[in-house]
Amino acid sequence: MFGGNVSPANSPHPRKPASRSRVSDLGISDGGSSGEENILRSVESYDMKGVTTPLASAAVMPSPILLWRLKVLLLVIWGYVCCKVGWGSVMRMSVDLRDLFLYEAFLYYNPLLLVTMMVWLWGINLWVFFQANISYATIFELDQNHLTHREIWKCATWMTIIVPSSMTAYLYLYSHGEVPLAAFQPVLLYAAVAMIMIFPFDIFYLSSRYFFLRTLWRIVLPLQAISFPDFFVADILTSMSKVFSDLERSVCRMVHRQVATIAWFEADSVCGSHAVAIPIVLVLPYIFRLFQCLRQYKDTGEKATLLNALKYSTAVPVIFLSALKYHVFPDQWTNIYRPLWLLSSLVNSSYSFYWDVTRDWDMSGFTRIFKFSKLHLVSHMLYGRKWVYFWVLGSNLILRCTWTYKLSAHLRHNYLTVFGITALEIFRRFQWVFFRVEKEVIKMSSKQHIPLSTMDNSTEEDKLLLNDYNV
Repeated sequence: MFGGNVSPANSPHPRKPASRSRVSDLGISDGGSSGEENILRSVESYDMKGVTTPLASAAVMPSPILLWRLKVLLLVIWGYVCCKVGWGSVMRMSVDLRDLFLYEAFLYYNPLLLVTMMVWLWGINLWVFFQANISYATIFELDQNHLTHREIWKCATWMTIIVPSSMTAYLYLYSHGEVPLAAFQPVLLYAAVAMIMIFPFDIFYLSSRYFFLRTLWRIVLPLQAISFPDFFVADILTSMSKVFSDLERSVCRMVHRQVATIAWFEADSVCGSHAVAIPIVLVLPYIFRLFQCLRQYKDTGEKATLLNALKYSTAVPVIFLSALKYHVFPDQWTNIYRPLWLLSSLVNSSYSFYWDVTRDWDMSGFTRIFKFSKLHLVSHMLYGRKWVYFWVLGSNLILRCTWTYKLSAHLRHNYLTVFGITALEIFRRFQWVFFRVEKEVIKMSSKQHIPLSTMDNSTEEDKLLLNDYNV
């Protein structure tokens, strides 16, 4: 899903001169320099006829840097056009409907915008691994057809173009009275994304899509030994629980034909802000991760996996106590449930931060900040830059606390604030990836003494258990 080597057959460099036996096969005599003279005469005759040689055509190709700058310029121009048209469409709306209009537009498009951001950052993760010569394909158990960081960025570029374009079309058509056409824009976009993900033909990176969908299936139903990609992707999904919640609300409105209408604004409606489905969808990624930990305990008997399961269970009361605000009397919320919600939020944030530092990143006592005793991926690249570690630890603690804001449905009225906090959580996960992969590199390098014959003769489940993944 993330790498690949360039085939020598596609190399732009000219081939070395052929041997005499090869020249003889081409019908040219072996007599010393006469073969070279024949080749020169053929080239001259081609030049006289106005035929351009492949080497000459390669010489007039623009440089990759120039092409990259041109692409960035076109992308910036397109972004400016989308912003200008979208803002002009918003300003055409009346003051009373403008905020509701933006709220609905953000609901449909902010999930895909955040996914686009995640894809860009994932490409940066892979680029850093590539620069550090880290065999991430081995760590993530990928085949030789996995995507490189360049291909990930190519996908992110198309997403950056298509999603804002659809949002701009929605704003423009709605503000100009074309409500049916406006309502069709998010439906078409979501349908296209779903079709691309399940398209069974060998286009649009079929092997990578199959790997991703298979990993999602293994996360939902952990009926087998847990591999590193399984719980790695599941951890990322916990950071996108707000994305899934908004996806559910968007699809709900599409199914009930409430797109570009005000019927959905009723709080107690099927797709309203007080719907029971919102906390259920928010908690699902944590439930999946909890079941993975229980499965790991069943396979290995390690008590640490139970402590990790306890960490994910602390998110459940945060989500459901917040949702109770819409279903209890105000006095009960203020005197009983709100203090419980604050306490559960503090426990969840503290426990999650502790586990990130001591378990996922293996920074027990912050010793790596001062000693750098093991120089591996991240610690080698950041050698002498202790402020980066202070930044990562401090930002992780702060964003772990603000993440509670996003999980709490009763604090989600300001959609711009929630969008910003969700984007910061995705950035926190982007930082988390570097140190989590570094720990896995250290673990794999310490097990290089295991004989290959032992691994080859074992089953797939035995290999996963032998790897002893710490989930």
